[in-house]
Amino acid sequence: MESGTLNPPFLLKPAGVQTALASAGLRAWGKNPMVDAAREVILTTVEGVRLLGFMSRQPRPHHKGLAILLHGWEGSSESTYIRTTGRFLFSRGFDVFRLNLRDHGPSHHLNTGIFYAVLLDEVFDAVRQISEAENGNPVFLAGFSLGGNFVLRIARRCATHPIDGLKQVFSISPVLDPDKATDHIDNSRFILKYFLKKWRRSLAIKQRLYPEHYDFSGIMDVDNIREMTERLLARYSTYDNASAYFKGYTLINNDLQGIALPTTILTAADDPIIPVEDFYDLHTSAATRLIVQPHGGHNGFLEGWRLNGWYEKVMEEVFEKNGIGNQGIVD
Repeated sequence: MESGTLNPPFLLKPAGVQTALASAGLRAWGKNPMVDAAREVILTTVEGVRLLGFMSRQPRPHHKGLAILLHGWEGSSESTYIRTTGRFLFSRGFDVFRLNLRDHGPSHHLNTGIFYAVLLDEVFDAVRQISEAENGNPVFLAGFSLGGNFVLRIARRCATHPIDGLKQVFSISPVLDPDKATDHIDNSRFILKYFLKKWRRSLAIKQRLYPEHYDFSGIMDVDNIREMTERLLARYSTYDNASAYFKGYTLINNDLQGIALPTTILTAADDPIIPVEDFYDLHTSAATRLIVQPHGGHNGFLEGWRLNGWYEKVMEEVFEKNGIGNQGIVD
């Protein structure tokens, strides 16, 4: 499959424009049959963690399979890039499951414990449950940013703990080295402001729900992500510092070499958060395909004035390719 090169109009090429528009609400305007068909699902993992998701089934039997979508840090199942990608895949005949990470979206009340990016087990088990419920029909997993990091770790774990029905993983703008990514966020006024606002809001919700467990008052006035992380970990985790915590979900050098599940990684050379050099240093398996586009920013890859994601068609192609011969009728 030849994906070609993304070549957006001149005014859409800047990485900042691509990154900002990726989450811009205007892209999600209009009818969305995927959202209209959604029903709420709460999954309880083997550890007793509850995660919130939304399943959208096709109105009639089909052969395409199920796409599970995982958002980025402080995003949710309602993030613009999740809604638009889900709308596209739904229009092409896929069922769509939008999964929320812990404490993302309207899910803070479901668990007493707070979210950490190292908590892979609960996300892996949720994906396993969703996939196994499809009774052998093809399942595809896609993640964005931190969600892209999660799906790569899931793909790696599948080498020793396969998930029934999971055929393809697609990772967009994945965080590989969160230590570096944190510095990039802190050094960008616009991006930093965006994440500070969303993280403070999330922590405030958690504190309001569980005042006997959390007091984030000494964190809320911090003006950078690294120091907020340091203070949060010092009080509410067993990690000595942020660097030790970040190592728990870092994916560099040979960390992805064991992936056996067909996996596509898409990133942009101009991503303002994730350094492209991290991808060039990756040693991937034969099952992994790396696509580096010159433009696209972070989670963007918008190809025209309709602000459609270029990656959506690539995603559809690889999902259909890896679903061939594995289809069943989904009722």
